[in-house]
Amino acid sequence: MALQSIIDRRLAGKNKSVGNRERFLRRHKVQVREAVKRAIDGRSIRDVERGEDVHIPKKDLSEPVFGHGSGGIREVVHPGNKDFIRGDRIGRPKGGGGQGGGSGQASDSGEGEDDFVFTLSKEEFMQVFFEDLALPNLVRTQLAETPEWKSQRAGFSSDGTPNNLHVVRSLRGAIGRRIAIGAGSRAELRVLEEEFEALQAEPKTDAKLARLKELEAAIAALRARVARIPYLDPIDLRYRSRIKVPVPTSKAVMFCLMDISGSMDEGRKELSKRFFILLYLFLTRHYEKIDLVFIRHHTQAQEVNEDDFFHARETGGTVVSSALVLMEEIIRERYSPSEWNIYGAQASDGDNWHHDSGRCRELLSEKLLPLCRYYAYVQVAEEEQNLWDEYAQLPPLHAHFAMRKAVSADQIYPVFRDLFKKEGAKAA
Repeated sequence: MALQSIIDRRLAGKNKSVGNRERFLRRHKVQVREAVKRAIDGRSIRDVERGEDVHIPKKDLSEPVFGHGSGGIREVVHPGNKDFIRGDRIGRPKGGGGQGGGSGQASDSGEGEDDFVFTLSKEEFMQVFFEDLALPNLVRTQLAETPEWKSQRAGFSSDGTPNNLHVVRSLRGAIGRRIAIGAGSRAELRVLEEEFEALQAEPKTDAKLARLKELEAAIAALRARVARIPYLDPIDLRYRSRIKVPVPTSKAVMFCLMDISGSMDEGRKELSKRFFILLYLFLTRHYEKIDLVFIRHHTQAQEVNEDDFFHARETGGTVVSSALVLMEEIIRERYSPSEWNIYGAQASDGDNWHHDSGRCRELLSEKLLPLCRYYAYVQVAEEEQNLWDEYAQLPPLHAHFAMRKAVSADQIYPVFRDLFKKEGAKAA
C-alpha cells in the first residue's frame, strides 16, 4: 500500500497556535487578571491600551501526575547520615539554595527555575481588562426605525464577485458537467475501439481494411469531440451567496457630566478624565451602537464634543443643577425612554452652591432617575460636602443609583469596575 503525504498549504496568520494560546489564557485566567490589575495601577491613562508581560510561577505550570509507590512498610538505611535518627523533624533549609523565586541571600549552591513569562497583546489585554463589565439593567427597547442588518450565508449562486468564488463547488460542478456531456461519446468511442482491435487481430481483406479506415476516422472524430469539452465553463462557477437579515438591536445613550468649576484643580480634573476615559474605552469596545453625550458645567452647562470635553480649559463657579437640567432637555428632545436605554455618569468634587444641592437631588429623584437605567456619581475629593450629603439620600430610594469616591489615581480603576461590574458578579 502506497503512503500518501497531505500538505496543508492554506494561508494562515503568523501565530499558528491561536487555539493553544486561548486555552492557555483560559487555564491561567487568575494570574493573567492579576497581572492586568497590577499593570493598570502603574500606568497612565494614555498607556492603558498597551500589552503587558505576564509572569506565571513555574510551580503553577506543573501538570498533575499519578505515581505508583512500592507499597507496604519498609525500613531503609540511607548511608552517610550522622545527624538524624528515626522520628526527627527536619527543618526548612535557610534561604539561598531552594527551588523557586529569588528571595533570600545569594548562595553558591542549589538550583532554581525562572517564572514563565509571556506577552499579552493589546487586544488580549483590553479583553481581560473589560471582560467582566457591562452596562447594568440593559434591556431591549423598541427597535430603531432603521433596523440593523446582519450578513449571513445563504447557499450558493451562479454569479458573484471573484473573492466569493467557491473553488471546490465549482470544480465539482465542472466534473459533473463533463461526465454528463461526454458520456454518450465516450461509450460510443469504447465500442468503436473494441471493434477496431478485433478487426486488427483478424486476417486482412479489402473489406476489413476499408472498415478499419472508417473506424479510425470515427474514433478520431469522437476523441476530438470529447477533447473539445471545456474543463471549466462559466456555468460551472459557484459563488458563496450572502443575504442581509434584520436583527433586533438595543439602543443606548450614555450621558457624561463633568464638573469644571474653579474648585476642581488640575489633580481632580485629571481624576475625572481618567474615569471618563475608562468609561469611553469600555463603551466603544463593547457596544457597536451607543451614543455618547458629553456635558461640561460650571455655573452654566454646555454640550460639547469629545475633544472639548477632555481638553478644554474653561472654568468658573459651580451650579451642578445646570448640567442635570441640560441632560433632561436633551433626553426629551432626542432620546425617548421608550426607545433608548439611558445611562448617566457624573464626576465632581462635591463643591456646589449650597442652595443648589437640594435641587440636584430633586432633579435626579423626580425627573432623571425615572428615565435612566443606571446613574453613577463619582466624587474626586475626600471631604463630604453638601452635594454628597444630598445624593446619599438617593440609594435607599433608587436601586439603580450608585455613588463612590476616588481620591487618587490608583482608586479610579477599582471604583470603575465596582460601578460597572456585570450583574451578579463580585466586585474586583
